[in-house]
Amino acid sequence: MVSAATNEKDMQETDEFDGSTLDPGEFWTLKLYVAGQSPRSLAAFANLKKICTEHLPGKYSIELIDLLEHPQLAAGDQIIAIPTLIRKLPTPIRKIIGDLSNTDRVLVGLDLRRETS
Repeated sequence: MVSAATNEKDMQETDEFDGSTLDPGEFWTLKLYVAGQSPRSLAAFANLKKICTEHLPGKYSIELIDLLEHPQLAAGDQIIAIPTLIRKLPTPIRKIIGDLSNTDRVLVGLDLRRETS
């Protein structure tokens, strides 16, 4: 399930698998921890959605977790700062903290692109 960053009740959207450029068996499960509708939270979701649409078309799900509504969920993934993105699948688990505005850094962090020297 993919959530959009306007109103959490209006945020349900799903992308179908389209068999595009990635390994057909590889599906990405992402969790984005935010704090309400703050500018950084909204920016992080918009940036993540753009990255996923461009680099993982139809092969991802995003779970949006608002820690203002569900603070107890922070402990399970050891969230110490927000926004935080967690890549659950494919393994290994990866974490990226911030508004995800540096696309190259996010792609490297998610292992979608190799770091260049």
